[in-house]
Amino acid sequence: MNSRPDRHLGEPLPEELLDAGERLTGPELRDLQLRRLRQTLQLAYNEVELYRKKFDDAGVSPFDCRSLADLARFPFTTKADLRDTYPFGMFAVPMDQVRRIHASSGTTGNPTVVGYTENDLSMWADMVARSIRAAGGRPGDKVHISYGYGLFTGGLGAHYGAERAGCTVIPASGGMTARQVQIIQDFRPEIIMVTPSYMLTLLDEFERQGIDPRSTSLRIGIFGAEPWTEEMRREIEQRLDLHAVDIYGLSEVIGPGVAQECVDTKDGLHIWEDHFYPEVVDPLTDEVMAEGAAGELVFTSLTKEALPIVRYRTRDLTRLLPGTARPAFRRMEKVTGRSDDMIILRGVNVFPSQIEEIVLRTPGVAPHFQVRLTRQGRLDRMTVRAEARPDTSADTRAAAAAAIARAVKDGVGVTVEVEITDPDTLERSVGKIRRIVDQRGA
Repeated sequence: MNSRPDRHLGEPLPEELLDAGERLTGPELRDLQLRRLRQTLQLAYNEVELYRKKFDDAGVSPFDCRSLADLARFPFTTKADLRDTYPFGMFAVPMDQVRRIHASSGTTGNPTVVGYTENDLSMWADMVARSIRAAGGRPGDKVHISYGYGLFTGGLGAHYGAERAGCTVIPASGGMTARQVQIIQDFRPEIIMVTPSYMLTLLDEFERQGIDPRSTSLRIGIFGAEPWTEEMRREIEQRLDLHAVDIYGLSEVIGPGVAQECVDTKDGLHIWEDHFYPEVVDPLTDEVMAEGAAGELVFTSLTKEALPIVRYRTRDLTRLLPGTARPAFRRMEKVTGRSDDMIILRGVNVFPSQIEEIVLRTPGVAPHFQVRLTRQGRLDRMTVRAEARPDTSADTRAAAAAAIARAVKDGVGVTVEVEITDPDTLERSVGKIRRIVDQRGA
């Protein structure tokens, strides 16, 4: 996409802008990974009681890791482990060496707490800066950051990474949507970093104010913190005339900047494997999958000091592929969903991303939808609620509802009800959007 004659977008990153890690050959990277992996396992075993017990119970020690394949012998880490050791039981350094603390929302229990040493913060900034360069950003670009600031890692992670990349930061945070549109108009940033669902909210506000989003200064959108589909990429690129690329991260591993999609290929996210070692496992058997097979993404940190993480189960579903724009680093496909977001409806597995793809390609329907689950007797029912676009006629709404129901039945294999609502009636997101409303226990 992007019809503007920009100076570099869509072209490979010049060699002189690659950092030392990006210049590694495959054998050099694997040697570095093994050395750093053994150090991480030793740090975790020596300094974190939970890891020492887990390793002992599994009958392994850090000295048993003689190759990268040996990592599969070590136990997994789960979100429950971090919650059970709340708040600081997973930290591997004394608190006087911790320079920052982040935490998840903790809506279903204790939040997961993450600590960072000075070296951790510097490495994190380097990885986000590397990601911004891979997305097409350059020193001097203005970066409008609409990720939330605070305990959530998105805002501050993007902020310090953009500064490390030599960019000018506009720390807008989330909310105050009308004001954000004014800031974008007045400050003229080239890059925006935001969740894709909130970008759609900003697009709606541009159009509500009578501003053509394609007329803005934005050239690059770096979107993350939630799964999003190729259909949503096309929707955003067509409405904004920019390059929409994916960034991946999670607080337990470090935050945004674990992996990044390169603007010149847009073919999945290159994992910065000099700092984060990926595996994909079968979510049912826990066995490591062959490269190219779909499963659950698992990460081991290689250089973190305050909170080393060993085989962390992300619950994100994807697959690993060979590198392209950064040949030494493997790619992960865009996350298709989360294993804990999967809906089992009358024996059929359904992911919100499948519904999103259908809604986004249906004429007359805006890219705002929600899935409502209810129970009638012993049967679960699913209702897809999607907004009509402004000025959509009643006949077009009826046709859209029928088209969505038919596409879900044909493509996913379940029968659903579809409700086309008036514009601006569904929840708008200032962060990660709530796609599923489960009322089956009500």
